Amino acid sequence: MLQQFQDLLAGIYDLPTDYRVDEFLVTERRHLPGSACESGTDEQLLVLEQSDGAAVSLFLDAGLLERLACANPLETLHAGNLADCWTALEGVSHFLYLAWNAGFDRGVTLLELELQAEIDKYVASWWLLRAQNPERCPAELHYLLFERTRVDARLAAGRVELYNAANHYAARFCRRLERQLTAHAARLPLRLMHAETLTELRRFYRLSRERKVSHIRRYS
Repeated sequence: MLQQFQDLLAGIYDLPTDYRVDEFLVTERRHLPGSACESGTDEQLLVLEQSDGAAVSLFLDAGLLERLACANPLETLHAGNLADCWTALEGVSHFLYLAWNAGFDRGVTLLELELQAEIDKYVASWWLLRAQNPERCPAELHYLLFERTRVDARLAAGRVELYNAANHYAARFCRRLERQLTAHAARLPLRLMHAETLTELRRFYRLSRERKVSHIRRYS
């Protein structure tokens, strides 16, 4: 399933990559380093800088993956598996964004990772819901992801403001994106995503953090 999530995002953003997320997966919390083990989160991207590069692992809790295996969002995305789906998507998004930028020897900030992950959760969920029901425009998606969701300060490790900033900018970007998607869906009900929208998403993905924020402030 995680590889299918990676393939979905890589297809949307046109991202060739030589790395498979399932080869970097850790599912047992006891295998995490001390601070990461104590965090209590179901998803963490672990990066250890080394003299010859970096060691990367993606932790997704085994219980989370078991629940998703029993209620596969790639087959049917619904209220019962939405939160777990978003957690898994966030991890895959983090991994893919880091791997893609590493291929160009570009560093990434935590704000970039979180901003892109929020957008990826919205875009991938829209894609899945439309694929599963082409006649449906999921108008409630923006509300559920950006207005109903709150940052848990206990899990944020002192970064509540950063997560709130990522949510704020992603919400603005996806609100504008929602208008485009809805308009195209009305005209082209059998198309999952219009080529113009894909082009914008791919261009935005490749911007630096500063240019992403500037783009959102200017156009959203």
